[in-house]
This record gives sequence, structure tokens and C-alpha cells, in this order.
Amino acid sequence: MEVVHILPRFHVDGFGLSTSRCMSKSGWRCGGVRAQSSSVQKQAYATPSRTQRIMESVAVSGEVGGAGGTYSYNALKRLDRLWTSICSADSVLEEPKQVVFDYHGLSKNFETTSLEVDMFDVLVCGGTLGIFIATALTLKGLRVAVVERNQLKGREQEWNISKKELMELAETGVLTEDEIEQVTAVQFNPNRCGFESKGEIWVEDILNLGVSPVKIIDIVKARFQSLGGVIFEGCCLSRLNIYDDTAVVHLSEGKILSGRLIIDAMGNFSPVVKQIRQGRKPDGFCLVVGSCCRGFKDNTTSDVIYSSSSVKMVGESKAHYFWEAFPAGSGPSDRTTYLFTYIDPQPGSPKLEELLEDYWELMPNYQGVSLDDLEILRVAYGIFPTYRDSPLPSAFRRLLQFGDASGIQSPVSFGGFGSLTRHLKRLSSGIHEAVSENLLDSYSLSMLNPYMPNLSSAWLFQRAMSAKKEPNIPPTFINELLHVNFQSMQRLGDPVLRPFLQDVIQFGPLVKTLGLVMLTKPQIIPLIFKQVGIPVLLDWSGHFFMLGSYTFLSSVIDPILRPLVNTFPAKAKYEWNRRLEAWQYGAGLDYKL
Repeated sequence: MEVVHILPRFHVDGFGLSTSRCMSKSGWRCGGVRAQSSSVQKQAYATPSRTQRIMESVAVSGEVGGAGGTYSYNALKRLDRLWTSICSADSVLEEPKQVVFDYHGLSKNFETTSLEVDMFDVLVCGGTLGIFIATALTLKGLRVAVVERNQLKGREQEWNISKKELMELAETGVLTEDEIEQVTAVQFNPNRCGFESKGEIWVEDILNLGVSPVKIIDIVKARFQSLGGVIFEGCCLSRLNIYDDTAVVHLSEGKILSGRLIIDAMGNFSPVVKQIRQGRKPDGFCLVVGSCCRGFKDNTTSDVIYSSSSVKMVGESKAHYFWEAFPAGSGPSDRTTYLFTYIDPQPGSPKLEELLEDYWELMPNYQGVSLDDLEILRVAYGIFPTYRDSPLPSAFRRLLQFGDASGIQSPVSFGGFGSLTRHLKRLSSGIHEAVSENLLDSYSLSMLNPYMPNLSSAWLFQRAMSAKKEPNIPPTFINELLHVNFQSMQRLGDPVLRPFLQDVIQFGPLVKTLGLVMLTKPQIIPLIFKQVGIPVLLDWSGHFFMLGSYTFLSSVIDPILRPLVNTFPAKAKYEWNRRLEAWQYGAGLDYKL
């Protein structure tokens, strides 16, 4: 089965990647610290672990909103406790706190505070990725405000992306082409995909740019404010009241704002999303740990995905480790490496600290360096949840999820920034149309986060890459499956390979790849059934059929209908515009070589 669009872009809003940074002036190096055995990891760390000793020697500056905010070793332990509670839960994590209240009637009948001040067309809650949609909407003439719980600034670790995706920001006017050059901290080629000595595939211009979040958010923030946008920093959402005429946001600091539409850009762990999902346990997770180190000699290429080993025991469960690596823009010998694994959240699942202990042991061999020769600049870690029923439709009028809160990113790549650039033009146009025509009911807003079969199909791929407890599946299966898929796509050429590497599933390339896999290695098919299970395969078959249907609708029916849509009444025009977009994006046909 096709599982090759896995692009682990770890720059997702929400918990995302947290980073700690070494004190550059101290010259402290993290090499020379003895590794602990896995048996010691299982203990309560009576003596400090290697990870603890490293991170407690790291300077921690102020927190930054979104993925990659700076955190301490204590924050790692808190996240591990949260992760353990998620794994221990049955189907519901906890009863979520209610933050959204929907009232029938006008706001003046309920609110005692005057709303004449701080009224907006759109309020965006969550600034790290929210500033991009806020700026795009301001460019369309809407009055927009952004609410951010921290200071709105980018983290130090780069977002890796392809030039084609980055240029989407220029198409919306959020950045100019000159500014895109300014925010690109580093470029690198070629880019490798490989699986446990089974051969390597090298490609060009795939996730080969490192974008500085500090620079890009500073530029977009300045543009947003120059256009009249307003930013409320250091403010947290405590309550959201929805009325017939407006939505009112109560901030924990006592300030009250109102807007015709509220956009929830607070990430995977948004309190609004928790309420909508009723505290339901996520269906899967990607656990990520890594670092940025100085001292690499050969530092011009990247790894899109690399697996150097088979399934192994980590703690009390099995895991399959994957790697990603790329040069960092902070210096010519600086390099970021990530270790990640796909996990079904169950009791006994490995903790982040256990993964970091393995990371310090395995990374030097993976990169062909000695840890003694490296200066560790930053330590990164994060957990990324996914749900099978994504994207998330609007559960309330006047309230729309955006970015990772919406689940619009791939369940395999967790690519918040890449997903944002791909959908920004579509979403900004649709939101502007919805606000302008006052189509702010939950049905109309849900059409902005529609069912997309290419995203739903990706759930199978995450399942195929998750290690299972079943003893009758060889530990080498995942590597063999990925290798035969990549090999098949390479034989089929760029029209098949590049869309998948750009995290885009298309029906034609998928059919060709599946067919070639079955012809060249039919013996792997029974193992796929054992690995993912019959129910998941049956569910995927429905999405596969819909992927073909959306491809037909977008390729054949769309050209017939599109000239007629502009003649429709406002509400019908809005709905048909959204359907045409859903067909196109749901079939992956928004991507063109």
C-alpha cells in the first residue's frame, strides 16, 4: 500500500515541538556523558538521566507560542505525565471544560459590558500560525484582531518546506518574493529517502528550504499591524459566548472582545477542540525528539525520511524509529536531527524521555559523528495527535477551526506550516466570502473544512508505519513496505514521486504505485492485512473510492459548472465554490508539477 507521502514537518501549532537551547557563551558541550541502558531507563531515574543532565545545563529563555516554544526539563516531565495519562485512558481522556456557550438572542440581552470598543469582523485566537490567516483576511479589507497567550514571535528552529509551497504566501500577498528570500535561512540539496540498507533514493528540491520562524513571523506581524490589524499579546481565551448578532470573547485578563467570526488557531490541544471532541482520546500519535547541534563537517544534504533499524522494544512496547535531518541556518556546521515514531496510545507506550535516551545513543551512528565533537544548541520534543474523523467540521455558528486545530494537516506528516501554505488562499477567500455574505452558520462554515478523501486515506499509512505487538509480523516489515513503495514510485518517475513527497495523495499516482507494488512484490500483501487490520482496510477502501470520485468530479464536472457558479445567488454561489474547492483539494489536484 502507498505510504510514502510521509513528510514529518515538525512545526505544528499546539504542544508541537518544544525546544531548549544551550548557553552559547558558556561553551558547554554535551558530549562525554555516558549513555544509560534501557534497563536503567525503566527505573525512576534514581540518578539523573543523560537527558536530564543535558537539559538542566541548557539556558531556557521566555516561552514562545506554538510549536517549538522554549521549555525546560521540568516541562519535558510534565509533557511525559500528560502523555502517560493519555495512554492510560480508555476512550475519554477527561471531561473537558466548557468554554463555548451558544445563546439564542442578541448580545445586548446577555452581556452587561458595552461592546462598542474592540469590535472586529474576525478574531483569531492563536497567533503563531493564526497571524498568516489574519494577515490574508486583512488584505481583503476585513478588520481583524489576533489573540496570543504569549508574545507573538517565532522560535529559533527552522521550518523546513519546499519553495513551491512557500510561494503560496506570495500569491496571497502575505509575503513578497523578496521577503521570501529574506526569511529563507538555508537551502540544501539533494534530499535522501532510505530504509535499513535496502538502497537510497535521492531527490532535488523537496523540503530543501529552512525558513526562519523568527524572521517570517516578524515580517508578517509588521504587515498585519501596518494594515490596521490589532494584536493582543499575553492574553488567554477563558470563555466564548455566541449570539445571533456577534460572538464575544472573554479573556482571562478581564478584557472583552467581539467579532462576527472567531477563528480557533490554538493548535492540537485547543480548549475549544477538546470541548467539541468531548475529551475523546486521539486515535494515534507521532512522538518526536531531536536536537540542533554544531560541529557537522558534511552538511549540505538532508534526509526527508530515513530508517536505520527495524522494529525494537522501547520500554514495554514496540516502536519503529524514523529519522529526519537537515542543515540549520544558524551556522554552516549546524544540523538538526529528529527521531520520530508513530504510536497507538496504549498503556506502556514509550515516554519522550526514553526516546531521548535512545536518541543520544543512536544519533551519532546515524549521522557518522561523535557526540563528543558536537555542541548541542537546542533540544526538541513533542507529541502530535491525530483523529480519523478529520478535518473537524464546525460545531458552532460563528466559530471555525484553522490550522492544526482543524485537523486539515496530514495524519502522517503533521505538517502545520506546509498545510497552512497550501490551504491559505482557499481558506482566506472562503472566509472572506462567508463574512461578507453573513453565511456564518455551522453548516456554511463546515464547508470550509470539508471531507477530503486524500487526507482520510492517509490514516491507513500511519497505521502501516506503527509498530504492532503481534508476533507474526516480521520486525523488518515496515522498512520493506516503505522501500518497495519508494522504489516503485521512483520507477514511475517525477509525476508520481514528487506529489507524494510533497505530502499530496492523488488517485492516478496512487493506483499506479499500488499496481506496481502488487506486481513486483505480491508476497507483501498478506502482511499488510495483518499489520493494519481488515476493518481499517475496508474503511480505507471507501476513501480510496471517494478519492477516485473526487478526481473525476474535479477533472470533468468542475470545468462545466465553474462558468455557471458566478450567476448563482450569493448563498448558492458560496456553497458551490466550496464544493468545487473540496473536489480539487480532496483529490490533491491543487498540486501541479
